[in-house]
Amino acid sequence: MTETVITVRGEYSSRYPAERGILSAAVAFDGEDRDDVIARTSEGALVLREELVRLKDAAAITTWSSDRLQVWSERPWNNEGVQLEPMTHAHLGFRAVFSDFDALSQLLTDFASTPGIVFQNIDWELTDATRTMATAEVRSRAVKDAVAKATVFAQSIGLGSVRATALADPGMLGDQGTSSSEPVMFAASARLAKSGGNPELQVTPDNIEVTALVDARFLAA
Repeated sequence: MTETVITVRGEYSSRYPAERGILSAAVAFDGEDRDDVIARTSEGALVLREELVRLKDAAAITTWSSDRLQVWSERPWNNEGVQLEPMTHAHLGFRAVFSDFDALSQLLTDFASTPGIVFQNIDWELTDATRTMATAEVRSRAVKDAVAKATVFAQSIGLGSVRATALADPGMLGDQGTSSSEPVMFAASARLAKSGGNPELQVTPDNIEVTALVDARFLAA
């Protein structure tokens, strides 16, 4: 009996709650007085650093780090083409990985109006253990999806069961398509909201979507 070759791509996605919030922040000032700019930046950095140390001790964050103080000067031009007095800029960046999102919300609330402190971005991720589990799950489900697709194709042309002859990461069977072998993780976004009349900011991350693809070749008879 002649066998028919069926090639399909299996896909599966699942969503997982974010477990870590990676906050990027900075303390930055500028002005004509270089010493004053550096002093204000250093003072602001000290305040933020002390708070991060406290949160680390309280196990609200898993790790944090800071950059070196960056200081530079320039002479800006006004609208009339006149070069002004030198302007000094100072910047010191921070990065903190939060496991406690309530503590993250409280930090944003407490420092939201503090001069010189800027919250730049929050990235969301899974822990290593959850990422490993999620990767295994979506890959397994993607293979099952490929089997189901191939079975439907075979039955639609009057054939019976299918037998897998090749399973591969996308693009490795010689067909055109996505070549990445790693599951895709779509970063979660965050929603900042005020609760009623309470000025506290509540950080609510969306779930993280993990997607896997697999190419498969089957024989059906």
